[in-house]
Amino acid sequence: MSSYLYYPGCSMEGSGRSYRESLDGVLGPLGITLEEIDDWNCCGATEYVSLSTTPAYAMIARNLAIAAGEKKDGQPLVAACSACYLNLAKADHYMAEQPALNARVNDALGAGGLHYDPGSVKVRNLLEVILNDVGLDKVRAAVKKPLTGLKVAPYLGCMVPRPDVDGLYADHDQPNDLDRLLRALGADVVDYPLKTECCGGHMNQIAPKVGLELVRRLVSEATRLDAAMMVTVCPMCQINIDAYQGEMNGMFHTKYKMPIVFFTQLMGVAFGLEPKKVGIGREYTNAGKTLAKALKAAPELALAAAGAAPAHKPRPDKRALPMPRMPQQPGMADSEVQE
Repeated sequence: MSSYLYYPGCSMEGSGRSYRESLDGVLGPLGITLEEIDDWNCCGATEYVSLSTTPAYAMIARNLAIAAGEKKDGQPLVAACSACYLNLAKADHYMAEQPALNARVNDALGAGGLHYDPGSVKVRNLLEVILNDVGLDKVRAAVKKPLTGLKVAPYLGCMVPRPDVDGLYADHDQPNDLDRLLRALGADVVDYPLKTECCGGHMNQIAPKVGLELVRRLVSEATRLDAAMMVTVCPMCQINIDAYQGEMNGMFHTKYKMPIVFFTQLMGVAFGLEPKKVGIGREYTNAGKTLAKALKAAPELALAAAGAAPAHKPRPDKRALPMPRMPQQPGMADSEVQE
C-alpha cells in the first residue's frame, strides 16, 4: 500500500460528501492509504487571497506546516478538492518565489508556534496520483462492472490544470487525463471541448446572470454531445452545476436535466460497489436512473461489440429444403461456414 498525507478540505464533509464516501470505497482496490493531517483548517477557498494576502496565505500555509511536521519518508500531501489543491500548491510556490511574502507568512505562523519552509511538502492532486502512481493498468484490473454504454462528458474545471508549476499537463486547455481514466472504467467518453472552462465559482451569488450563463454553456454543450452525465473532480464545480440547473433553466427557459457526478463515484460503481454506497442519487439531478439504465444495457452492448453470436441460434424455416452444411471449424464465425 502506498501512503500519502491527506488534506480533505471543508467541502468533503458537506457538499462533497459523495466524493468522500466514494473515495473511501476505491482506496483499497487502488492500493492507497490516506493519512489525514491533524487539526487542519479551511484553505480559504477562492476569494480570501484577493482580499488580504498575508492572512490568507498564512491560513493556507498553516496546513503545509502541519503536514511538514507529520510527513514520513517524504510523503506528499494529497488534496482531492481542486480549490484546496490550487491554494496549497500556490502558497508553497509563492512563498518560495517571494521572500517578503515568505517572511510575513512565517511571522504570522510563529504566533501559533509553527514555521514552514517552502518546498518542504510536495502538494499533489488526487487524479494525478491515481494516474501517475497507481496507473491505469491497476485501475482496469479493479473493474468488475465496466461502464459500457455510459456516455460521459469529462469536466476538469479551471483550477486543476493551471497554473501547472510542475509541468504535469501537456495541454492546459484540453488535457486528456480524466478522459483516459474514464475510458479505463469502460465508459464512452465524448470529446468535450469545455472541459477546463470555469463553472462560475461564486458568481451565482455575486452576479447571477453571468454565473448561470456559464453553467448553461457547460450543460448545453454536454447535452448537445449526447452525454448522459458530466463527471468532475471538483466539489465546487459539482455543486455549482448541479444545484443551479433549476435557476438556470428558469432564466433561459430551458429544460436541462444533466446529472453531475464525481469521478470516484463512477470508479466505485465500476469496481463493483453499490451506487448508493458511493453517493449516487444524492445529486439534485439524480444520476441513479441514468446509471442503472447504462449498466443494464452493458452486457448486450459488450456482446455486440465483441461480435458474439446470440445465445440461441434461430430455428430454420420448416418450409425450407434441407441443405448440407460443412462442420464449423474452431474460431470460424457462422457467416464463414460454407453451405
